[in-house]
Amino acid sequence: MNVASVDAMHVHSFPPISDPTCRVLILGSMPGKASLRANQYYAHPQNAFWRILSECFDVPAEAPYEQRVSGLIRHHLAVWDVLRSCTRESSLDSDIVEASIVPNDLATFLSEHPELRMICFNGAKAETCYRRYVLPSLPERGVACHRLPSTSPANASIPYAKKLAAWKIVSEAA
Repeated sequence: MNVASVDAMHVHSFPPISDPTCRVLILGSMPGKASLRANQYYAHPQNAFWRILSECFDVPAEAPYEQRVSGLIRHHLAVWDVLRSCTRESSLDSDIVEASIVPNDLATFLSEHPELRMICFNGAKAETCYRRYVLPSLPERGVACHRLPSTSPANASIPYAKKLAAWKIVSEAA
């Protein structure tokens, strides 16, 4: 996996976690500072992503990162971000400077993953950026899209149980 970079304010996302058989793509907006430092998706200790997927699949949240990644692929899940790069001061999506947004090449990703049948957005910003910066350039393909509550610790107003219930759609689709 390539190392993501953290400049003073300009950040770059990671390559996707995927293989050609993935059926569900989980899209975040941009990795936060803890994830960028660790070079791992959802590395912030209070982020509920790995805990939720642990309850939906046989992917132990406490396993080493490489095992969690292998578990996602085994369950036909892909993880990536809508944004390839952007400028922001903190890890908050609300700090992303809209004029700095460069989206990832999701058109190529979709063409290389013919079994993909669902895209799930990890929060509102991922969905908004996808619809604004990616969707207009995509050919019609009939992939279902669902916005899920963000697993970020910044989304503390939604209780964990409610997040988990919403995220069950991922296990049903995979």
